[in-house]
Amino acid sequence: MALFEMVFWGNTIRAWATAVALTIAVLAALWFLVHIVLRRVAGFAHTTETDIDDLLSHVGAQTKLGLLTIPALYIGSLLLILPEVITTWFRVAAVTAFMIQTAIWGDAVLDFVLQDYREEHGTEDNERLTTVGALTFVLRLILYGMIALLVLDNIPGVEVTALIGSLGIGGIAVALAVQSILSDLFASLSIALDRPFVLGDLIVVGNESGTVEHIGLKTTRIRSLSGEQLVLGNSDLLNSRIRNYGRMAERRVVFSLGVAAETPIDKLEAVPSMLRQIIAAHPHARFGRAHLVKFSDFTLDYEVVYFIQDPDYDLYMDTHHSISLRILQRFAEEGIRIPYPTQVVYVAQQEAASEAKQPEEDS
Repeated sequence: MALFEMVFWGNTIRAWATAVALTIAVLAALWFLVHIVLRRVAGFAHTTETDIDDLLSHVGAQTKLGLLTIPALYIGSLLLILPEVITTWFRVAAVTAFMIQTAIWGDAVLDFVLQDYREEHGTEDNERLTTVGALTFVLRLILYGMIALLVLDNIPGVEVTALIGSLGIGGIAVALAVQSILSDLFASLSIALDRPFVLGDLIVVGNESGTVEHIGLKTTRIRSLSGEQLVLGNSDLLNSRIRNYGRMAERRVVFSLGVAAETPIDKLEAVPSMLRQIIAAHPHARFGRAHLVKFSDFTLDYEVVYFIQDPDYDLYMDTHHSISLRILQRFAEEGIRIPYPTQVVYVAQQEAASEAKQPEEDS
């Protein structure tokens, strides 16, 4: 027993052994909680409809035993008599590690909420999904900001109030230095809140077009129609004119149709009613109008307007293809010709005869 009463670095061997045993016990309890209890919760979560057990499983999986080892060592050190400086900095390290782990848990909660909402409503309402994504980002900023302030407040000699004041002054200089980055950052928040477009929308910006895949802090990524990914700055997007085809309720189609100039009047009068019948017979089209609008050099031109009751581009192309073929078929049945670009030269017979007679009189 005399061995346990020996003093080493101000504490008996018994005190050191007790501190080590307490540390091991805390680590063992944490290991048991993470690897046994949470695994059973994860297996049980698949059999229930509630999200609470799924949340506990998802958050528990983000537990970092390496970080929690430091608080466990600090708990064990409470049984020892150590120099005040060591005790103070040991406490700072333990609190910092626990705060970092708390931030990881909080981030996991926000990530679970976003994933759960995406699974339930993502394909139904991209506008809300975009807003929820922006809100989770803002909440992450608040979470990490609060954790950072709590860690700094725990460090001896650091005055958080004075630090915040100095950051306010220095922040002006930093803001000027990173003006473009901050512009894109605030533009991303504006996109999330004002929602000029959302995930999945087909948009046209200048000469670029594609489907919105991701709205980030600095850039928005668009998958173009030809397959490549376009990366555009958020501030550039907001400063551009955006044509959002994802908000179309129906697609308006306008095209011109020319018939031969020698087409009889009765046929010309019947063309609009023919076009109305052809377009109205299509299940996805709604007739707008058809009028004779122009006398070209070799054709009489009609302007035709109809609406496709779905904004899908592939459906538009299929519908217009079908209607065009039906028009050609109907015009062929009615004897209405759609001419190629040609030029007809008319020669007056009377002038030709007089020119032929003139040489005979001279002879």
